[in-house]
Amino acid sequence: MLKGKTVVLGVSGSIAAYKIAYLASSLKKLHADVQVILTRNATEFITPVTFESLTGSKCMVDTFDRNFQFSVEHVALAKKADIFMLAPATANVIAKAANGLADDMLTTTFLACKCPKYISPAMNTQMYENPITQDNIKRCKEYGIHVIDPSVGYLACGDTGAGKMPEPAVLLDYIIHEIGYPKDLEGKKILVTAGPTREALDPVRYLTNHSTGKMGYAIAKVAACRGADVTLVTGPTDLEKPRFVKVIPVESAREMFKAVTSISWEQDIIIKAAAVADYRPAQVSQEKMKKKDGELSLALERTDDILAYLGQHKREGQFLCGFSMETQNLVENSRAKLIKKNLDMVAANSLKVEGAGFGCDTNVVTLITKDGETELGKMTKEEAADRILSKILQES
Repeated sequence: MLKGKTVVLGVSGSIAAYKIAYLASSLKKLHADVQVILTRNATEFITPVTFESLTGSKCMVDTFDRNFQFSVEHVALAKKADIFMLAPATANVIAKAANGLADDMLTTTFLACKCPKYISPAMNTQMYENPITQDNIKRCKEYGIHVIDPSVGYLACGDTGAGKMPEPAVLLDYIIHEIGYPKDLEGKKILVTAGPTREALDPVRYLTNHSTGKMGYAIAKVAACRGADVTLVTGPTDLEKPRFVKVIPVESAREMFKAVTSISWEQDIIIKAAAVADYRPAQVSQEKMKKKDGELSLALERTDDILAYLGQHKREGQFLCGFSMETQNLVENSRAKLIKKNLDMVAANSLKVEGAGFGCDTNVVTLITKDGETELGKMTKEEAADRILSKILQES
């Protein structure tokens, strides 16, 4: 994903410095060229050898160290960088960045960079909330530097409050969002549905299905990384809500139908990946519910068909993609759905294929359009999401 990309990590003197070792390792696994610069104070918390072992590159500390592969290291590295992330960023280094001070290797390179720059503050709550620090953060933003809000929690100093650096996975999301994908969906509005719905039987029980929402969440995440303005309408899931996406949580099929149809007209692309429950309890009074042999007899009715409605009301130029999960006759049944519901594409998979279906981290999808089928092999759901979006672009 990050092959050919150079990520510069600037690490300043904070106890949170150890977390950047996990970030460096994650970036290396994604085939990024990872370059790390430490301040002198940072070396009191983590050693250059740690980063050199993880990245395979020399960890830089001293501006005047001549053992470099570049003649003017801070300038050469600044030109090479695709993104510079300063994390953890202490109050001191933020003050330097805000005022253009360059008195060490880290701040010199940071000042020389023209690539996107990110700062992740990490410090004591009182230091973070100090008006001087807040003014420096505001000034950084005015200069086009992205600032990642710190987490609120228990700090190393024993206080509880704002100032905790986010976890490495969060910082990685920001890097991937910035440089992981081409921004070929910029200007597009995309609506994605995900997860199951729950149809209440009573205050305790409900009807639902085995959908986890992983496929829809992957599509929303990748679409946002590719520059789209993404809205995710999601049923109840255990997944962390994706960053950079507007999330609308719903419970029932009727709630999802209302949420989707209220904004569908303004969307360029709609991808229905949610597995909506097919039935809900009919609107009957308690008196009409009969018990037979101690069991409750319950009348059911079909839930709203979101795809059918969208197909009937599709505006000119809008692209509509639905998902189909079949146990037999995958292509035939999915193509019938494509025609019946006036879709532009169906992403079909089979519950009988290993690595596809509910709860998996992978998927095996066949993309069906009016002109033919494209079979995707077994891949991660994010990879499948990327291929689905590319096919939509191709067909649009």
